[in-house]
Amino acid sequence: MADIKFEITETIGVLSENPKGWRKELNLVSWNGREPKYDLRDWSPDHEKMGKGITLNNDEFIKLKELLDQVDHRSLHK
Repeated sequence: MADIKFEITETIGVLSENPKGWRKELNLVSWNGREPKYDLRDWSPDHEKMGKGITLNNDEFIKLKELLDQVDHRSLHK
C-alpha cells in the first residue's frame, strides 16, 4: 500500500477521547499535498495513527452544518 501523506493544517476541535488517549477530532487536513478538507476521525495521541473517518469539501461541510442545525437534538434522547 502506498504511503499516504497528510498534514493537519488546523485543529478545529475534539469531540471525545477514549481511555487510551485516542481522540475523535474535527480538523482541516491536507491529504497528499492537496487543498485541505474538513476531516472527522479518530487519532492516536501523537497523530501518527488514525482510524477510518470522513472527509468533506467546503460545500459538503456547509450542507452538513445546515442539516445538523435542523436536527431537534432533544429527540435523540427519547
